[in-house]
Amino acid sequence: MTVKFEDAFWGVDFISNIGYETISQRLNDGRRTCKDMEELLKMRASAEDKYGKELVTIARKAGGLYEICTLRSSFDEMKTQIEKVGNLHIQLSGFLKEEVKRIEQFRERQKEQRKKFDVIMEKVQKTKVSLYKKTIDSQRSYEQRCKEADEAELASEKMGSTPTATPKQIEKMNNKSKQCREAAEEAEKQYISNIEQLDKTRQEWDTTHIHTCEMFQQQEEDRISVLRNALWVHCNHLSMQSVQGDECYEEVRATLEKCDIIADNNCFVEMKSTGSTPSAQIEYQNYYEKDSTGDRNGSAGFVRVLKRFSNLLQSNCSSGSKLNIDEPVAEHPAEQPEGLYASIPGSCVSQLSSEGYKVVYDYVAQGDDELSVSVGDVVVVTDQGEDGWWTVKKNGLTGLVPGTYLAKE
Repeated sequence: MTVKFEDAFWGVDFISNIGYETISQRLNDGRRTCKDMEELLKMRASAEDKYGKELVTIARKAGGLYEICTLRSSFDEMKTQIEKVGNLHIQLSGFLKEEVKRIEQFRERQKEQRKKFDVIMEKVQKTKVSLYKKTIDSQRSYEQRCKEADEAELASEKMGSTPTATPKQIEKMNNKSKQCREAAEEAEKQYISNIEQLDKTRQEWDTTHIHTCEMFQQQEEDRISVLRNALWVHCNHLSMQSVQGDECYEEVRATLEKCDIIADNNCFVEMKSTGSTPSAQIEYQNYYEKDSTGDRNGSAGFVRVLKRFSNLLQSNCSSGSKLNIDEPVAEHPAEQPEGLYASIPGSCVSQLSSEGYKVVYDYVAQGDDELSVSVGDVVVVTDQGEDGWWTVKKNGLTGLVPGTYLAKE
């Protein structure tokens, strides 16, 4: 059941305007509420706009350019959706600003409508108060004139019953009594006229008050409806914002589901592989061994030829070391010597010996024709090559070692 303003805002005092003033104060409070609502939406719009722009800035400055493959796609999708969410917040800011404008327009429209009724109500109120005062004054004047007329008539009657009164005095008192009565009657007429005018003004004021109450109640209903709808729409915007934001982040989650750790690592290997073989171990090199090895490696081909040549000479001399130059040399069958050089008959670079030597330095073989030895090993030298490489035997094995690494026992 709707309670009407016109039934609840009257005043007992005739000239009181308390009902109208109470409703008017309510409208003023509602107007301030509209402004508060506008301010709320403005601040929210400003926050949404600022937040949206910050999200867009974050998305554009996020980087991630050095990532690859599926994680790069997920990262790029995240930046895209963050920027999209930021744009949604900026869009929401625009909606809120439009809502603020609508509320402002509504508030100004109500202000203009109310202004018309305020002017009318103020006018009839002033008329009512003015006529009321005039009526009260006429009432007082009427009462005073009646009192004077009664006193004059009473005096006239006394004068008439007094034996000593002259006819002239009696006539004079009667005329005065008559004038007082006429003045009282005139005051009565004025009083009655003011009462009638005041009643008309009262009726007009009542009618205006009723129309004003109806209009003010309609304004209040419209204001409450508009603000309620504005809050409802604002909540809908925020809910929609949350739904759209969740949809954006769902896109990111869908991309993350496709993110494959193994695929990313395989992609990195394919793009940046530097080789599948590790580097060789760095071995210890003795200073002296390094020098001799360096000299030998510097002329590797030549040393190999000398080794081969020395072996060939040794093999030729071992079987005929006692031959002299005048003795004929036996020809060997068509057996090809090992290597690139044929043996030279009757030549011998060094004498065969079978002396025992002790190894004073460790040596690791560098070739197939060399022999590894350790400090303290005892070897038998079978040939001392002029190139510094000696042929030795150790434990049934034969090979070349540097002569400087050996010493006589």
